[in-house]
Amino acid sequence: MAAKLAYRWHLRQVMATRGIFSTAALRPLLATRGIHLSSSQVYRLVAETPERLSLRVLVALLDILDCQMEELIEPVTAPATAKPKAAAGSGGVGTFRPKPARIVPPNRPRAPRPRARPTPTIR
Repeated sequence: MAAKLAYRWHLRQVMATRGIFSTAALRPLLATRGIHLSSSQVYRLVAETPERLSLRVLVALLDILDCQMEELIEPVTAPATAKPKAAAGSGGVGTFRPKPARIVPPNRPRAPRPRARPTPTIR
């Protein structure tokens, strides 16, 4: 099985080594470089590992922090996780299970379906 690739995001540590300790201080620095993000977007960029990142934002961060990409992003190999096997006979989703089919022999007549009452017409 091929190893899965992952990465570690070190923006907060690099900011601290450059003397930037708050996300509010980073926002105007990004704005001077044409990157206009909301305060919550900047917070998520610093506090969480981004799944997607614009190259313009990455280049702006490298310029602001005067660092190399290797300082911000550290490639790592993710541990292989085995998918949990479904229990035998659990053909449903979560707690939902399919309703078993009723099989009627072909020589046995089917029970008639109840007919819907006709809708009265108003004249």
